Amino acid sequence: MKKLIIHGDPGVRRDGVIEYDGEEYVLFSVDRQGDWHGPDRVQLWCTVGTEDEREAFEKREFVPHWLDTEGVDAEAVEVVRERGAA
Repeated sequence: MKKLIIHGDPGVRRDGVIEYDGEEYVLFSVDRQGDWHGPDRVQLWCTVGTEDEREAFEKREFVPHWLDTEGVDAEAVEVVRERGAA
């Protein structure tokens, strides 16, 4: 599990699936930043992981501040599934 800051909006939402850096990740949470006061592009602050890590996320068996954090442009993210079942 890690934090992924996506610069730009590739069109994904919570429970979507993305491929980044050759691995597939599920978006457990997505916080949209920057709509009102900048930066010039919106940022999506996502908690991502594998499906095996979903239970740990739901039970909060992690410390958010200790997760590895990476920043990436929206163009580097391939959207596999935009969002979970509604």
